[in-house]
Amino acid sequence: MDRDLILYERFLSGDAKALETLVVRYSDNLIRFAYLYVKDSAAAEDIAEDVFVTLLLKKKPFTQKAKLTTYLYKIARNKSIDYLRRRKKTLPMEDVDVILHSECFERDLENKERNQTLYRCIAALPEQYREILLLHYFEDFSIPQICKILQKSAKQVYNLLSRAKLSLKKSLQEEGVHEP
Repeated sequence: MDRDLILYERFLSGDAKALETLVVRYSDNLIRFAYLYVKDSAAAEDIAEDVFVTLLLKKKPFTQKAKLTTYLYKIARNKSIDYLRRRKKTLPMEDVDVILHSECFERDLENKERNQTLYRCIAALPEQYREILLLHYFEDFSIPQICKILQKSAKQVYNLLSRAKLSLKKSLQEEGVHEP
């Protein structure tokens, strides 16, 4: 049985520490994910909190048809879209340090300048491309998990991923970053 599922079961049984563990484990990643949509760090933090409030108050609990992480990211995506619908506009990108200084970027990229170039190129991509790249490469979700989060077929996800990589590669080449 999945560790997260065990924690969730403990939470349903009344163990508040289990929920705290889930919050600590996923809150930073959910904030970064929500930030991709809303481009406002305070709103992204609120959305991440709302994900766990939804988990807490959901009358029909998680059904275990997918992984708990997939379920959490799907809630975050829906809450981010709802936020944008209420706002009726997108905000300019601010607080890039939230993503630039994340562990994923630190591990995968050699220096801050390269991080900034990569982030600038990713930020310039269409929203679907940014989202698919983050889920697949930075959050390590599998294609089936991404299909559930984005509510798309595997073929659509593979096509989006392929187009996103080509677009990012072209942008990076225009910025003077070449493959090693």
